[in-house]
Amino acid sequence: METILFLAATEPDGALAPAAFEALGAARSLAAALGGGLTVGLQGPSVQTAADRIAGCGATRFLGVAGPDFGSPRYASDAAAAEALVRASQATLVVAPGTSRLSRCLPGVAQRIGGQADTHVTALGARESRPFVNRWYYRQRMEAVVQRTQRPWVILVDPGSQPPWDGPPGGAAAVEVLDVTLPEAARKTSVVGVRAPAADAQTIRPDADLLFVAGAGWTKKQGDGQAHVAEAEQIILEFLKRSRASLGSSKSLVDLGGEGQTVLSFLSHLNQIGQTGATPRHPKGLSTCCHGEEPHTVGWRFISERRAISLDPNCGWARGKADVLYVADAFAVMREVNRLLAAIT
Repeated sequence: METILFLAATEPDGALAPAAFEALGAARSLAAALGGGLTVGLQGPSVQTAADRIAGCGATRFLGVAGPDFGSPRYASDAAAAEALVRASQATLVVAPGTSRLSRCLPGVAQRIGGQADTHVTALGARESRPFVNRWYYRQRMEAVVQRTQRPWVILVDPGSQPPWDGPPGGAAAVEVLDVTLPEAARKTSVVGVRAPAADAQTIRPDADLLFVAGAGWTKKQGDGQAHVAEAEQIILEFLKRSRASLGSSKSLVDLGGEGQTVLSFLSHLNQIGQTGATPRHPKGLSTCCHGEEPHTVGWRFISERRAISLDPNCGWARGKADVLYVADAFAVMREVNRLLAAIT
């Protein structure tokens, strides 16, 4: 019988991030399908608050590694904590959220414990009492069903791909706190501070309800024969500020600066989505001034509701890739949207 460990890192305030609740829901479903036991393993500056929040998830055991040494993301300390949790739980299957923090350390942990790891998992299940996972390859162009016999099997679930566990708090959880002592060599890296842009300057918001995709058309000549990049910047930034949407873009728009063309000053390669960038999973998406390049639309695949604004109704981006198409000028449409948002905010 499989023993399943749900593994997560707590936030600085001791709580769990949304991606952790999604992975917990996946771990619960897998445990039910296999008829195995579920153990919770938490690591971070403190773990009791998070354990109490999910005390009603049905886990039979709660393990924790806590302390100042485990508060900040750091490979050496994160890997040591995760290894201790896996060994103490004697888990055969480890389910964790595919956050940057855990994706960085858990494949190394799998190597230490003689197991295997799979990242970018988007579905979990069981067939004939054997677990399987679905995951994407080649920048989300091919999907495969994977089964492994090697144990422990570490499974990192892509954020946004699973419904979160939303059960009520179950009271006080009895957490078994493990004693993990880090050697001095594991403390060489330290976090001395965090530099972050002002809230209004932040354009990447993974938890936003809406992804706003800006294409290269914003920087091209408009109906009057002139480019209006400064106005495009003002329109887009005002919309992002009022809607709290996240901003995505194509590689072509980001790279225009290298060709000597005027570009949107607030864009960077971190905003790229598609074959060369991120694969976001927002509930809704609005594409503007984009074209039908397939590499870009790879990043559009997991958006639940997709809308587009284009002057060309035959554009490859709009045909088959948008649920609703507005055949209109994006400049005019977004100016009006900003006016309406200003009236209600």
